[in-house]
Amino acid sequence: MDTPDIAENIRRIRDRIANAALAAGRQPDSVTLVAVSKTKPQDAVLAALAAGQTVFGENRVQEAETKFPPLRATHSFDLHIIGGLQTNKARDAVRLADMIETLDRPRLADALAAAMQKEHRRPKLLIEVNTGSEPQKSGISRDDADGFIADCKGRFGDLLVGLMCVPPHGEDPRPHFDCSRTVPRNTDWLRFRWVCRRISRSPSPPARPGSGSAARFSDRDESTARHGRAGA
Repeated sequence: MDTPDIAENIRRIRDRIANAALAAGRQPDSVTLVAVSKTKPQDAVLAALAAGQTVFGENRVQEAETKFPPLRATHSFDLHIIGGLQTNKARDAVRLADMIETLDRPRLADALAAAMQKEHRRPKLLIEVNTGSEPQKSGISRDDADGFIADCKGRFGDLLVGLMCVPPHGEDPRPHFDCSRTVPRNTDWLRFRWVCRRISRSPSPPARPGSGSAARFSDRDESTARHGRAGA
């Protein structure tokens, strides 16, 4: 993809997010665009940075290591790990990332806590919840979420900034975001940050509801979604 195309795509997606947010009675800056840069070369990241994009998402720690560390000296950005994380990659993720979005099990919580101690670095965390109970997806189950969130809140404190889910493809996403009203139920956990499905790269929103478009922000006018992903 050429540099002008990247800049134009970012502008188009931001416009769609802004329009959908305003239609839902929200401020456009309440939604953070996460540019998914997996499989993209460093040149594409540089083009996105030049277009003003400052938050990126990578699935694999190994790939992130090849692209982002050299850019830290000359660019300001946040890097999110958005893919499933193996415990043996926890230390690398802590060293690289500004946010890890896929904390989903006690063993990974243990590995991240140990890595933070060794690296003296403390990225923000999202707990991944499998709200659709889909066997092919990772994420803590809704039944186990309350206890896991409470344990992680006690362990990580303010580093734990919210929850992440990807609603099942083709379903109305609203029930999945509505569960943030009851998961968890402890009153000290009132702030949730849900990640929506990735935003379609097509210029106009798809006609079928639930297919991953920025236009679907208007379907969540009662939700607390704060991040939207776009890219590969």
